[in-house]
Amino acid sequence: MSDEAFARLPAPPYYAVVFSSRRNGDDAEGYAAAAARMIELARVQPGFLGVESVRGVDGFGITVSYWESEAAIRAWRGHAEHAEVRRHGRQHWYERYELRVARVERASGSGGG
Repeated sequence: MSDEAFARLPAPPYYAVVFSSRRNGDDAEGYAAAAARMIELARVQPGFLGVESVRGVDGFGITVSYWESEAAIRAWRGHAEHAEVRRHGRQHWYERYELRVARVERASGSGGG
């Protein structure tokens, strides 16, 4: 079993943006491609540290992106392509979503990464 799903992060502090969502069941036009593109685009943004994402068969998913600062998060939020995909997602793909931003003060685990 691979550990590639786990983000490799520096020692805290850093920030976590938690995006919880329930898909509306409409798999039309481009959801998977858009999600992959957003991760690809986030990876090259200054201050991006990593991402972890899961989605259940019931449509509920959680994506946590990690950032070095609140300024980096604001810059990502302001990115034009990201803003357009967020708008499209609210209108077409999500039944419900919640967004939370937290400062990570401590982290531990068994992965050594």
